[in-house]
Amino acid sequence: MRARLQSVGGWLKHAFFLIMEVPVSANEIKFVKSLSQKKFRDQNGLFVVEGAKMVDEAIRSSFVVDRVYRVEEVGEKAMSRLSQMASPSPAMAIVRIPSNMVMDGYISIPVKGLFLALDGIRDPGNLGTILRIADWFGIDAVYASPDTVDIFNPKVVQATMGAVFRVRFHYCSIPDLCLAARAAGGSVNGTFLDGENIHSRELPDGQDAPSVIVIGNEANGISDEVAELVTDRLFIPPYPRDVRGSESLNAAVATAITVSEFRRKF
Repeated sequence: MRARLQSVGGWLKHAFFLIMEVPVSANEIKFVKSLSQKKFRDQNGLFVVEGAKMVDEAIRSSFVVDRVYRVEEVGEKAMSRLSQMASPSPAMAIVRIPSNMVMDGYISIPVKGLFLALDGIRDPGNLGTILRIADWFGIDAVYASPDTVDIFNPKVVQATMGAVFRVRFHYCSIPDLCLAARAAGGSVNGTFLDGENIHSRELPDGQDAPSVIVIGNEANGISDEVAELVTDRLFIPPYPRDVRGSESLNAAVATAITVSEFRRKF
């Protein structure tokens, strides 16, 4: 009898959720799925956030949340069709893209602060991880070249683990940004194989003037145009120092090491 009551109870609970489910139309599912592509994100000014924690982060942030889907409201079948992930999460949000993400024309930079400049970062995982690093180390803003991967790419958003809602981020001309930093009496820093050992340098921390750290493309490093504007050429040495193993470091790993050195005295 007890087993039968448990079975009936489970059926009633399932029936309750079926009654509470809010229908999601095929057109709505098609629209949400279309936001996996940049052209539709740009056209509609919307992007997708998945995961209960990420959705809560979006709701608490300054971003405008357009709609929230929860599995207990729409059902598992609808959620699996809405999701852009292999394993659908219990919550999803459609969020508005801020209008100030792109800086055209004259580039201004604060009179002081520590900033990242991303010169052609293409891998979504790298960009997401770099934003987490910027969030952890209190970077004042992240600037990215127009050919850097879209920050609202679903893979980037997931990789940020919520940092996308906390880090100031702009697309702009990196050469123009470097010129603006230099004009303000600041520095432009980048890592090169012929640079000075980063561990033995006193690094400009941005307390008195803007300090920009340039992170180069995964395959080609810092572009020639931007390299010409770098004021401080740095090098992350391997160990042992006279032995080279891997050809280079992952862009996100190099970012973490570099930013950690700039923040070390704090």
